[in-house]
Amino acid sequence: MGSENGKNKCWVGFDLGGTKMLAAVFDSDFKRLAVARKKTKAREGGSSGVKRILDLVHEALAEAKIGVEQVGGIGVGVPGPLDLKKGVILELVNLGWTDVPLRKKLEEEFKAPAILANDVDVGTYGEYRFGAGKGARCVLGVFPGTGIGGACIYEGKILRGANRSCLELGHVKVAPYGPRCGCGRRGCLETVASRLAISAQAAIAVFRGQAPHLGEIAGTDIAQIRSGALAEAIKQGDKIIEDILREAAAWLGSGIASAVNLLAPDVIVLGGGLVEAFPDLYRKECARAIEAEVMASFRDTYKIAVAELGDFAGVTGAAALAANPAALGNL
Repeated sequence: MGSENGKNKCWVGFDLGGTKMLAAVFDSDFKRLAVARKKTKAREGGSSGVKRILDLVHEALAEAKIGVEQVGGIGVGVPGPLDLKKGVILELVNLGWTDVPLRKKLEEEFKAPAILANDVDVGTYGEYRFGAGKGARCVLGVFPGTGIGGACIYEGKILRGANRSCLELGHVKVAPYGPRCGCGRRGCLETVASRLAISAQAAIAVFRGQAPHLGEIAGTDIAQIRSGALAEAIKQGDKIIEDILREAAAWLGSGIASAVNLLAPDVIVLGGGLVEAFPDLYRKECARAIEAEVMASFRDTYKIAVAELGDFAGVTGAAALAANPAALGNL
């Protein structure tokens, strides 16, 4: 990074998650200087949400003792459809946002260039630059959560469409007559391998009396059956919950196998809350399913790794993308 390009500049990464906002400030060597967090507010609307984003960035800068004039750029990871060229959030259903010109608002406030990208794209880019995918030619990132996000970094650039993110691995059809997906189709990978699908199966097990410990921890409320509750239930002896997780991880591996056949990645990075809670289980079950379903010529050509940056993958990747916008390609 040349002196006129970024030395003595700071870079801001922002992760606009489904339940939280996370802002982080990095120096020119990408050492994290400060972090600020807030919970998102359901149905708060775009105008209120943008103000909270601006306030949180100011809070992180103040914590880092960095002036606005030192900001070299801001990168934001967003879990929803974007107009990449215009820097507009097209829709965030759970937050009630529609057509939010976030890039324009950030640039007006901080007098620095801003970039918006898909949240899994920036998380995978963070792992490519600084984590489990560092130095790889082709990194496939897979992040199971409420849905299932996928991303690919190919020779240092984020694989994407002309004006949209791509690699919607969660909507690869794996069970043609399976459950109905939120997208309206049946049998998508998300319907059998997402945290939501796992929680639904676990709630049924509680209802049937097959998971008494999970019943004491979370009952049948799907919203309360999250990674921590699942882990505790398994620890206390609910074998069926472990079985449900293993089956979901195997489904995930089946979906990843299709992506391996298409992309031939040298590193597959598994991330997200579920993987962080059950790293060995996911690595082993995914590896078994991928090996069974990829073409024979692709076996032994890839490494499966668990994400190393945790909650900071998104903000780190977003900040790095702000410093190197060429990684997003021509917009």
